[in-house]
Amino acid sequence: MDKEEADLKRGPFAFFILAILLTFISPRWAEAQKVYRIGALVSDDLFVPAVEGFKKKMAELGYTEGKNVKYDFYNAKEDGDNLKKLAQKLVQDNLDLIVTSSTTATVPVAKASAGTNIPVVFLSAANPLEFVKSYASSGNNLTGISTGVLELTAKRLELLKEIAPGVKRIATFHNPKGVNYQAQLTEVREAAKKLGFKLWEINVTDGKEIEQVTATISRKVVDAIFLPPDRAITRDMGVIVQQSIKEKLPLIPPPAVLNVGGLASYGHDYFALGQQGAILVDKIIKGARPKDLPIEQPLKLNLVINLETARAIGLKVPKEILLRADQVIE
Repeated sequence: MDKEEADLKRGPFAFFILAILLTFISPRWAEAQKVYRIGALVSDDLFVPAVEGFKKKMAELGYTEGKNVKYDFYNAKEDGDNLKKLAQKLVQDNLDLIVTSSTTATVPVAKASAGTNIPVVFLSAANPLEFVKSYASSGNNLTGISTGVLELTAKRLELLKEIAPGVKRIATFHNPKGVNYQAQLTEVREAAKKLGFKLWEINVTDGKEIEQVTATISRKVVDAIFLPPDRAITRDMGVIVQQSIKEKLPLIPPPAVLNVGGLASYGHDYFALGQQGAILVDKIIKGARPKDLPIEQPLKLNLVINLETARAIGLKVPKEILLRADQVIE
């Protein structure tokens, strides 16, 4: 048998072997080449660090932007109507997965994606029960991380009592239009009652109302100010900070805006929450279903003290609290 005849006889057999190999190899090869499209939506600039932390951790987990993952990032810039439109767009774009940060951004995405198979991972949410069945199982296409900020209301008020034991009367700001309004109000009232605080509940919905009512706050009527995690309030926090310093009043804001000038706070860090959320996304990409992943709590909570503000209001922070602090702003 010459070489030409041998090659002709081997031809069909070789083709058969090659076909079998391709049957087993090609799906894995195709999966290795898949570029995952992930949409990201935040309600305003405050939550951008969560997405930054998410992308950094995703890169550490092997997802290289432009190679095997592509991000479509949107910031609604505090525009409620735009937020709803962007949520609809993300769902219609047939993405592999969507991440959000804040309850405000997650609610419209949850509604728009209801009944679909699009996994949604919220990198932060003050009140996940707005869109999931329970912390053990969402019962739907969502999973993510609770900031625990509502549950930490009592801890933040306890912190106020430790730093300024003489405080009895507290002005608290609330936004009746906020998605977490009722839950926040309940938590503040219950914690204040246990700690013996008397509340002056102030309802505001915009900067103009905040400016008007803040001008009436003084040491004659209250001993301290407490702010909930609501962007309608904290975006105009500078006015409240100025009045608190003028009147020498301790101000306890949400942790994410402490650097604006509050005295102290205790809670999460958005960048770290984003990194934590990336691990959840990696699990989903590898086959886990959102409803099988329990809602997580922050892996780390930070106690931050602003000594610059303390000096400005003439308050000496106890040494034992400074020793416990994760960060001290000088």
